[in-house]
This record gives sequence, C-alpha cells and structure tokens, in this order.
Amino acid sequence: MDAVKAIARRLCRYLVAAATLLFSRRRRSGDGEEEGLRERRTSPSRPAELAVVTLLLLAALAAAGFVAAYIAKADTQVLGLGIGLALICLAAAAIVTGKAVVLQEEREEQRPEFAHPDAGHTEGAELAVTFRAGGEGISRRRLLGAAAGVAGTALGAAVIVPLASLGPAVDDRLRASPWERGIRLVDENGLAVPAADLSAGSFLTAFAEGVDHEELAASVVVVRVDPRDLELPPERASWAPSGILAFSKVCTHAGCAVNLFRKPLYPPQQPGPALVCPCHYSTFDVLRAGEVVFGPAGRPLPQLPLSIDADGNLVAAGPLSGNVGPAWSGVRES
Repeated sequence: MDAVKAIARRLCRYLVAAATLLFSRRRRSGDGEEEGLRERRTSPSRPAELAVVTLLLLAALAAAGFVAAYIAKADTQVLGLGIGLALICLAAAAIVTGKAVVLQEEREEQRPEFAHPDAGHTEGAELAVTFRAGGEGISRRRLLGAAAGVAGTALGAAVIVPLASLGPAVDDRLRASPWERGIRLVDENGLAVPAADLSAGSFLTAFAEGVDHEELAASVVVVRVDPRDLELPPERASWAPSGILAFSKVCTHAGCAVNLFRKPLYPPQQPGPALVCPCHYSTFDVLRAGEVVFGPAGRPLPQLPLSIDADGNLVAAGPLSGNVGPAWSGVRES
C-alpha cells in the first residue's frame, strides 16, 4: 500500500510538470501571424516526449500492480487505486502527446471556391502529405512505441485477468447427483447424522457420504417439523420419517446457498416453517414439499427422500426429486 501511495505522489509531480511544460510552450507561441496562416507550434517538444514515455510506463506499472493485487485477493480499494492510476496516466500521456508531441498548426483562410471534380486527386495527395508531416520531428519514435506497447499489454492484462471471476462453465454438473438409495447423510466432519439428535425446529446442513463437499448436489439442508403439519403429496408421504425432511441447499433462482430456516414463534398468526435464500429472499415451504411461497425462484427446492437405518442414522431413500440449481438449467431439456 505504501508503494502505491508513493507512485501516486510521483504521478502527481509528473502531471504538474507536464502541465507547466504545456503552459510555458503556449506562452512562448508568438502572436505573429502571416496572411492566411497562424502557426501555434512548428516542432515537437523533446521534454514532452520523455514525459509521455514516463506516463506510459507509470500506466503499465499501475496496471501490473492491479493484476498482482487481483491475484493476491487484495481489498477492492487497492484494485480501484491501481486501475484508476493506470487510466489517469494513460489519459495524461494522450493529452501531452496531442498538445506537445504531435506537430500542430492552426490555419485561417478564406473558404475556397468549389473545386472541379477532377481536382480530388490533387487534394487527396496534399492531405496525405499533411498527415505524414504530423509525425515529423519526433526524435524518440521507437522509445514512444515501446512504452505504448508495454502500457497496452499491461492494461490488456488488467482487463483480461478479472474474467477469471466469471468461474468455470457449469456444463452438465447441475444434472449430476451423488444421491441414491442407501447413501448416508453426514455432517461437515464426516460423521453420521442421528435422527434422534434433530429436534423440532432444528436446521442442519448435511452432505452425501464419501463425496466432495464442493460438489453442487452433495449438500442438503435437513429440518424437522411436527409430522402432523405435513401436507406432502401422497407419493412423498414416506419421504419424511418422524417429520425430518431434506432439500437441496442450492437455491432454484440464482444458485445461492439456502441457509436460513424460518420457524414461526406463534403459528396461529405467523407463516409456517420455511427455508429462505438470503440472496433474493426466495422462500420455500417445507410442509408442502419445498414449494415457492415468495421470491423470484422458478421452481420448488428438490427434495431428498429419507429413511432411518438400523443404527438410527439418516440415509437417502432415493435420488433427489429434480436437478439442483437455478430453474434455467432445464430450459434446453427436451
């Protein structure tokens, strides 16, 4: 951080020097005018060329610092300072180049008569000569070109590197699921989940045994409610032994983690128990098989059928009721 501040202070000094240079050059431009022509400057400024090179190198250094800070997962303030300094230096280099490096002239002349159509070739040749003359007198062309290349490469890297935050392609991973009959539910430490440890109103995140916890479909949320309150479809009546239910932890709206459980404190006047996604507040009714009761989610949470084994631990009684993840994952399905 101290190095970045030092660069910022140095940049300010260079900008002040460049502004002073430009002001002095404009003051020295004479007021003498020839008939039909007033020339503001006739030759590039050698100190200005060095100022442009310095500014371009500072832009490259700031952009490289942005890339390094991004890789190091630095604070967003540091990232903003790095890319901001790079753009400021690049803009200053462009201004100094246009004002003090590229040959410029101001002409005042009478509007000419309409030219004959055959004169277009002559006028085009004159224009080409004038265009080529704009770069005459620049003594450090290679140095300027090299500095511009370094700055362009560093800024290009600063634009490309953050694309890594877009993450990997989802492909068919939303359809893949490790759950099948007999797979035990385990906690984050890999220990089996006893059904007796879950009390009414409890909330637990569980995983498929022997599966990487980072897999999208590996995690489920487990809740326990009063079995008398359940309103499950007939085909799911056996999916919630002793009122214990399990649903995919991945929200069906944007794929966030569902990690809130709403338990009514006074059921007669408050909504029933539900799972809530904290990202956009999609709310899923656990009593009605994870139906959406609020928010932008496009479909219910996939439910995992449960059973209790001989040791009293929770195990899957079959696969999830649907694909995990956002509702758009099934748009292309036939």
